[in-house]
Amino acid sequence: MTQYVYQPDFMTGDEFSIPTFSLLTPEGELYDGATEPALERDHARRMYQAMLATRLLDERMMAAQRQGRLSFYMQCTGEEAAVVGATAALDDADMIMAQYREQGALLYRGFSIDEFMNQLFGNDLDYGKGRQMPVHYGSRKLHYMTISSPLATQIPQATGYAYGQKLAGNGHCTLTFFGEGAASEGDFHAALNMASVHKVPVIFFCRNNGYAISTPAVEQFAADGIAPRAFGYRMHVIRVDGNDILAVFEATRQARKIAVERNQPVLIEAMSYRLAAHSSSDDPSGYRSKDEEEVWRLKDPVLRMQKWLLKKQWWSEEEETSQQESLRREVLETLKRAEKRPSPTLDSLVSDVYADITPALQRQFDHLKRHIRRYPEAYPRGARSLDLDVGTETDSQGEA
Repeated sequence: MTQYVYQPDFMTGDEFSIPTFSLLTPEGELYDGATEPALERDHARRMYQAMLATRLLDERMMAAQRQGRLSFYMQCTGEEAAVVGATAALDDADMIMAQYREQGALLYRGFSIDEFMNQLFGNDLDYGKGRQMPVHYGSRKLHYMTISSPLATQIPQATGYAYGQKLAGNGHCTLTFFGEGAASEGDFHAALNMASVHKVPVIFFCRNNGYAISTPAVEQFAADGIAPRAFGYRMHVIRVDGNDILAVFEATRQARKIAVERNQPVLIEAMSYRLAAHSSSDDPSGYRSKDEEEVWRLKDPVLRMQKWLLKKQWWSEEEETSQQESLRREVLETLKRAEKRPSPTLDSLVSDVYADITPALQRQFDHLKRHIRRYPEAYPRGARSLDLDVGTETDSQGEA
């Protein structure tokens, strides 16, 4: 119903205040008035183990990158509760479209350390056949769309996929992760508008970790974070403490009910902090202080859930020590195996781009092989997958 006024009355949005939903204190205790979600012991342990595995995997692989054994890496450190808590609230057959810091979602769903390592090293067992840079995982069996480097492209793709789920009527939804920096891309707005207009079962999960690489949130947008943008699309929205896994779990569980039962999109803004660098190529000391980082270390999401589990006697100090030792050993042993495996064969570069290799692609591939045969020392991995005893060929340009 249209409401009229008879004097100009401008609004800025300051009239709306979005609270932050939280259940657990940093000491792992429930806030007064908070209601613990209905989590069974085994489910809670599975969540914590995925968080712990994420933290330890990140530590080891960042060290491997610094040793020159890996070209690139990105850590989830400080954001494990946001990623694992959201994933744990979904059905395992719901689609996840991630950005590049959501390895915890795969660990929760059962992606093995071997599968992580094969992708990171791009060896012959990598599902992506070495075509992607490290940390660009994907798993069809775990309903986790392969990550793309361009920022925010997964957000409108999630809307489109969810529209297909709505038409299929299979009772599933799509959740897409992204950072607050990605929310500055046009793809974000196009995705939310389409989702709202067509009423599709999609959850937009924004990890607001304070920085878009080196740009602080206060320099990215003038409004109160990302959550208020939902009002422009008449969309359900909730802001949650992203370091509180119980709050993230409950917020996402209820968001999924809205998405699946009503075919309506939901925006979740999880307030967290990136304790590590943006990537192995970044040095955060150039744009933030150690004092600032220390404030957030006191809110560590892994320690917060560990304290809650210990208080409930669902976890023990002995299990913690044993699990950490076992995980560190598994990661290191798997890393050594994966880095020694051969690269994908050169033929795999074009074998499944099309159902049948096109003449133009075949010509390019033949030219590549001739080039590698001429300069094998410059392309040792490619040369190893070629038969270097084959006689010299000459192309139409006269190049041997």
